[in-house]
Amino acid sequence: MSFLKIKDINKFELDSIERTIAHGNVIQNKKFLKSIYTEWYKKIKILACYDSTGKFLELGSGSGFIKEEMPNVITSDVFCIPRVDRVIFANSLPFNNNSIDSIIMVDVLHHLYDVRSFFLEADRSLKHGGRIVMSEPWNSIWSKFIYRNFHHEPFETHSNWEVNDVRPLSSANGALPWIIFERDKLIFESEFPNLSIEKIEFHTPFRYLLSGGVSIKQMVPNFSFSFFSKIDNICASKLFSMFAYIVIRKK
Repeated sequence: MSFLKIKDINKFELDSIERTIAHGNVIQNKKFLKSIYTEWYKKIKILACYDSTGKFLELGSGSGFIKEEMPNVITSDVFCIPRVDRVIFANSLPFNNNSIDSIIMVDVLHHLYDVRSFFLEADRSLKHGGRIVMSEPWNSIWSKFIYRNFHHEPFETHSNWEVNDVRPLSSANGALPWIIFERDKLIFESEFPNLSIEKIEFHTPFRYLLSGGVSIKQMVPNFSFSFFSKIDNICASKLFSMFAYIVIRKK
């Protein structure tokens, strides 16, 4: 799918399988954007303490390509999507107690309509010392301006933990990770005493915007990726980052 055909994605319903597959085609054909996802996967691989003998689960895999970096990850989604291993819902994980090394999520948590049920299931199914490793939108001065003015998903920092719909993609609150792990950190620690917030690391202030994401045309040439990566690394902070890596560890 060429950049000129990205506009054709809008003919697919946002919550349809076809839209998810189309997003995957865009990612694969946008070298700049794919490089961003590859970087995220490499970082998550480290944070998840990945090894080829463990049991690693990705929720909301969509049309991602995590297996290029972590071949034995169990990929899953709420749709039956080509190249995704299983249909799995976050609030009902079909795994034994204390059996999973890490649960991986890329831009998924802020879509969950019942996040408390997910944390209960994660607590049950993770091994002791196991991790939930996420890359999620984050609330900063810069990101709030972008998400509220140029992104279709709600970004409500004064909301509660519930997303008031059950549609898998169009239902969301981009501020939800910040709400849970920053604003309501004490509530999270009280409700889920077995789950510890181990790391929050801010990243990617500008490059995702410059890539155009899966919705608009890329704004910069592919050869500039290294240059803008250096800018991103310098500016990545609590004030400017649009995303954060979040690691939750089961005690």
